[in-house]
Amino acid sequence: MPTDVAGDAPYEAGPPQEGDTTRGRRHHPLRWVAAVLALLLVLAGARAAWLWHGVSSGLQRVEALSGAGDTPGETWLVVGSDSRADGAVQDGTEGARADSIMLLHRADNGQASLTTLPRDTYTEIPGYGGNKINTAYAFGGPQLLVETVESLSGLTVDHYVEVGMGGVSQMVDAVGGVEVCMDYDVDDADSGLVWDTSQGTCQEVDGAKALAYARMRKSDPTGDIGRGLRQRAVISAVVSKAASASTLVSFSRQDALVDSGTQVLTVEEEAGVVDLGQMVLAFRSASGEEMTGAPPIADLAYAPGGIGESVLLQDTTAPEFFTALRDGELTPHSFNQS
Repeated sequence: MPTDVAGDAPYEAGPPQEGDTTRGRRHHPLRWVAAVLALLLVLAGARAAWLWHGVSSGLQRVEALSGAGDTPGETWLVVGSDSRADGAVQDGTEGARADSIMLLHRADNGQASLTTLPRDTYTEIPGYGGNKINTAYAFGGPQLLVETVESLSGLTVDHYVEVGMGGVSQMVDAVGGVEVCMDYDVDDADSGLVWDTSQGTCQEVDGAKALAYARMRKSDPTGDIGRGLRQRAVISAVVSKAASASTLVSFSRQDALVDSGTQVLTVEEEAGVVDLGQMVLAFRSASGEEMTGAPPIADLAYAPGGIGESVLLQDTTAPEFFTALRDGELTPHSFNQS
């Protein structure tokens, strides 16, 4: 039996007296905590459902897949297109071009890789013969580009994602800017990029500078190879920032990202939010493991005649590289060999 605080005499706990609500209140804090947690879960669920619906209903869609039989793993074709219709690029060219072509693959063993295919890569385009790979987009849009990449790589494209590069600046601003790197000075009139390494080789940039960084080509000693890598770097930085804690806790940043993302992303008709989520995870995995870059290159100035200079892959279309890619047997050293 309990004793009083002085330990002098036992006492018996009796019923609470009138006006004594101590016991009644003793459990109320836990109830309030449970209620608040339940409310937060409901709000979080509602918020997630709203975002899900916003992305799913806002995405632009296009017929892109070839219907070819499945190959091992999961494959996304990620295309950066430069539309001259938005006025962001003034070079006298009409329509849109596939300025960045990336093959994102998750092998059956779990290895993720992100391969940048230089836009001037020489390959066979179904129905048109040998030409630069990005002309497939000009000749037949997403469907012909998908068929061309499948013929080159031996992989069936499961998902198509097109990023309007003119809208990349909006996505960068939506996540509050991104960090990109370059180790030489640039003052490029064509892209508008001014890069001063005295400010650091890695710099935090806003949307306008990120777009100039992604488009710069003529001041790059590696030309389209370097531009493709920078475009991949910008998209990777946006993906990483979008999945960061700073975005996950900011409703305004989430809203801006959904609004800008649905304006600049075009996907195949069957794609859903889950497919995009899996693409983001594979993208982050490939970048984190440094499984990114171009296939081995034999000649940066290959001139077969009639199409100008193109990029010739090692052993003509790099069969060993794409076999290793399919089987999940690439290493970071498999990329950017010449």
